[in-house]
Amino acid sequence: MFKILDRPFKEDNYGTDAFLYNWPMVYILENGKEAYVGQTLDISARMSQHKANPDKAGFTRAHFIYSDRSNQSMTFDYESQLIALMSADETFTLTNKNAGIVGASYYNRKIYNDEFRMLWAQLRKKHLVKHSIEEIEQSDLFKYSPYKKLTPDQRNVVSTLVQHLRVDREQIMLIEGMPGSGKTVVAVYMFKLLRDSPEFTGLKMALVIPQTSLRNSLKKLFRSIRGLAASDVIGPAEVAENHYDILMVDEAHRLKARHNLANYSTFDKASKKMGLEGDVTQLDWIIKQADCPILFYDTDQTVVTSDISADDFQKTINDRFYHRTRTYYTLYTQMRCKGGNDYIDFVKKLVKGKEDMKGQFPDYTLKLITDFKGFEDKYREVAARAPLSRMLAGYSWEWKSKKDKDKYDIFIEGVQKKWNSTNVEWPYSFNAVNEVGSIHTIQGYDLNYGFVIFGREIDYDSSTNEIVVNRDLYFDKYGKLGTSDTELRVYIENIYYVLMTRGIDGTYVYAYNQGLRDYFSQCMECL
Repeated sequence: MFKILDRPFKEDNYGTDAFLYNWPMVYILENGKEAYVGQTLDISARMSQHKANPDKAGFTRAHFIYSDRSNQSMTFDYESQLIALMSADETFTLTNKNAGIVGASYYNRKIYNDEFRMLWAQLRKKHLVKHSIEEIEQSDLFKYSPYKKLTPDQRNVVSTLVQHLRVDREQIMLIEGMPGSGKTVVAVYMFKLLRDSPEFTGLKMALVIPQTSLRNSLKKLFRSIRGLAASDVIGPAEVAENHYDILMVDEAHRLKARHNLANYSTFDKASKKMGLEGDVTQLDWIIKQADCPILFYDTDQTVVTSDISADDFQKTINDRFYHRTRTYYTLYTQMRCKGGNDYIDFVKKLVKGKEDMKGQFPDYTLKLITDFKGFEDKYREVAARAPLSRMLAGYSWEWKSKKDKDKYDIFIEGVQKKWNSTNVEWPYSFNAVNEVGSIHTIQGYDLNYGFVIFGREIDYDSSTNEIVVNRDLYFDKYGKLGTSDTELRVYIENIYYVLMTRGIDGTYVYAYNQGLRDYFSQCMECL
């Protein structure tokens, strides 16, 4: 179906085939280390343009992809798919910019998408790519790639942000989005777009990621993209070292306030270095150190008491920095869970004890399993066919295996499990399938299926129709320190809101306490 012609890039004559002069085609230029993907209606003319371009001077080989079924819509689509997949395949470092990535529909696109897999198989045989599409699509390098096709909602936010930056680079930009709306994708896409744009050349920028695990994942991603560097991805304390033109902050709701911290001296040292003191937050740091802070956030995802609260977040923006122009944006479309926005709304009500209808989501699996052995068996079955499926739980068992690897942590109905053995990129770690992840290992990540254990600390009181929590059975020391019972309940509800929104294809639920199990049985189908 596809004919791939391999030629030295700097040849004067690529052949006499008519399709080299007047046919829509996709091509790859490479030198063994870097690659560039493009499409054209005239290969011969396009290669002449590239050979005259100093940016392409380092390429040595060209691969022309011909099909007698090609049309220009298909070549635009294949170009975008190749860029997105090859950027995460790690065979080459891609030199493409990301401004032209498209995802438009066209006639018979489904058929062409099926045929694209045949093309990918041919590229693997030629060692131009090494991983299967399925392997790549499970990786963070793909999920957070700056070459992803944006939704109309996401593209509109990016376009508006860029327009405002052209007019005023000294304002605070705030982008709110529910779980799965693509906040991280937009942040990474935007960073690459600005870095490649001539009109923003020379700007000092960084991407701030509060969570260590996600920060490590994005450092790895940035290291693999031409024009980006691992040093572009930093933690909040690192902003003290420099003043920035633009600081983008993903998961800004996880920035810390100065209370219930494990290390006050480190916090205060960073504040002092920036000329700040007293009851400040890491959000103060960001705004102080950047002409233009761009904040991606969802205040419903604050999960520990040291996270900046929704009230403090708004107070910092509106009161302390009232003189700065503020521009607000919203990502409305939920892209992670196939249950869509309706599923997110359902979960938000469910974890607060306010749902009274059974959730029905045709494209999304939501099931309650009432015995833990059955829950474990179903998990093993699903994980065998959907490898990025993980078991998650609220922090209602002590983490004994942290100090003694021979000990188990979680005991339910005769089944014993261990907490995550690492906090760094746990979903992709070797033994993750046999462990249970906490909120601190999973926030910001996607899964195929989430298997969520509602633990001992959370129950439902049918006499008052309310969620109740048991402080003594919640073992996140800094997650409950200094909280009232009401505050702790909100944090725990937020934790399960996050855990329930990790699965792309579905979520399976087990509730430890009978009262919560009875409540859930009214809201979701039992397996």
